[in-house]
Amino acid sequence: MGLLNKLRRKKEKPKVNVEQEIFPSDLQEICADDKESYEVLREIMFLDPRKIDTSLTDAIKKAKEFEKQGDTVKTRRWYEIVLGLAIYKGDVAKVKEYYGKYVKLSPNSAHPNLIKPEEAIKKAQEYYKKHLA
Repeated sequence: MGLLNKLRRKKEKPKVNVEQEIFPSDLQEICADDKESYEVLREIMFLDPRKIDTSLTDAIKKAKEFEKQGDTVKTRRWYEIVLGLAIYKGDVAKVKEYYGKYVKLSPNSAHPNLIKPEEAIKKAQEYYKKHLA
């Protein structure tokens, strides 16, 4: 019986270091020289914004409606949608205008300051050219 049990045992897989299995994403590679942009884009960028069925202007209207009502959770979510769509469209002015409001509504999270929105949008556009062509 001892010999049969040894033959029936599953062979153990060699342990692999977890760090060896993690590959950088395309966004990480694009933002390799700009960690700030990566952190911001990772948080709010849509990977495929074509699937969002709301326009940028409608999203802004919704965010402002919920802001007037005092619903901070829905307001924050709609500003996140506004930012994602503005990044996709390459609208630097809208990103600058609404990023501050978005961060203000989520003070407990560790959102980095978006010091260079032009660079972040440029990196996002590079990502979109590669994946949405």
